[in-house]
Amino acid sequence: MGSTHFMILMNNSVNSDQSIKPTDLRGILKYVPIFQNQIFVLAMDGSLVAHKNFQNVLLDIAVLRSLNIKIVLVHGIGHQLKTLSKDKRVDISDSYGVSKTDLSTLELATEASAIVSHDIMQGLTRNKLSCALCNGVRSKELGIIKGVDQLNTGAVDKLDDGLIHKLLDANTIPLFSPIAFSREGSPLRINSDSLAADLASKLRASKLIFLTTEESIKIDSEPLTSITVNELECLLQNLPEKSTHRLRSKIQYAVKTVNTGTPRAHILDGRLYGALLNETFDKVGIGTMIHSNEYQCIRRAVPTDAHSIYNITQNAVRSERLRERSQESIEAEISDYLVYEIDGSIVSCLSLRSYDSVLEVGSVYVQPFYQNKGVGRKMIEFACGQAKERDVKRVFAMTTQAGKFFSEVCSFVEGTVEDLPINRQEEHRINGRNSRVFYRDI
Repeated sequence: MGSTHFMILMNNSVNSDQSIKPTDLRGILKYVPIFQNQIFVLAMDGSLVAHKNFQNVLLDIAVLRSLNIKIVLVHGIGHQLKTLSKDKRVDISDSYGVSKTDLSTLELATEASAIVSHDIMQGLTRNKLSCALCNGVRSKELGIIKGVDQLNTGAVDKLDDGLIHKLLDANTIPLFSPIAFSREGSPLRINSDSLAADLASKLRASKLIFLTTEESIKIDSEPLTSITVNELECLLQNLPEKSTHRLRSKIQYAVKTVNTGTPRAHILDGRLYGALLNETFDKVGIGTMIHSNEYQCIRRAVPTDAHSIYNITQNAVRSERLRERSQESIEAEISDYLVYEIDGSIVSCLSLRSYDSVLEVGSVYVQPFYQNKGVGRKMIEFACGQAKERDVKRVFAMTTQAGKFFSEVCSFVEGTVEDLPINRQEEHRINGRNSRVFYRDI
């Protein structure tokens, strides 16, 4: 792909009828168990809030919420800031919070932020959605960069994830503007793309979605629907700086977010009718999806891995999170194991055991340093992919202490012993661990 001519096209006259493929109810229902209770961070450009399709975007958000998908909203103000600058004949030092923000620009940015927040809250209210504009972001001054004082431009200093989760648990959409207060209470302008990326990483979101008023990324006039981080980083070097300024920012922060553990980032033209739902529930989508190279880190275990698997799981065995397995038994069943390898070291493992039309995922373990970084979820997703390739209809797991991981992170449903294969029911009775049963239909 390195020699492919890479360009981003912008067209203000978008024919949505030609761009949208209908997403039927059956297609949506297939994804509901996967996305339930997952967090999506949506970053909306100010220009989209001012666009005529904004009300339809709010309807799409209402659909996502009705499916128990947790939404966090971040908005930009570039369009409104430039409009205020023109109307009030006040020069601004920067439109997007990426360079210095002088005092007059900060004052207009604060006004623009209030306008956009008001419009979003009003729209959400009309759609019977609860929302809250909160101070869950603390900012800090950027200071001097390359000899230039950035004045009132800031960056994220701290995120109050506890507050954000309380709002989400109360079925409330947290709304964040690009104006955030420092420790001393001083307002600072933050780039909204950067803020959205930090929120997605901190909240361990399943998706970061940038909603723009520009066409998605294209290669040789063909829409780029899916690309890995590594491929995108290579292509990014060939983008013309001026013509892709806004999308370049979103690409850079999408790459950063995926590299820090968010499984998927999307760049989407929000002017297209039903764009958000199509991108979420259609296999192909109508925007650009950036994803990690996680499957390149996962491989089948080989006999020489048995010693490493035995060693990394011993802490979990001692705490009774995993059942005791000798190194000899691991060696004998090594073909059933998957490992996650980073820089030549095994950091995670799991085993797969087949029972006719179902597959058991067992011995799931992630080394402490790599926990809470998405490794376990990637391993489970890979295992589910293996199940699909084998035409297996259900994956199940048995655990004594990782119930929340399977139910909240991996979208498994809690079952009973009767949901197990007959011979596995007998093993469950004999071992006396009283493990809980979780399953996921493929």
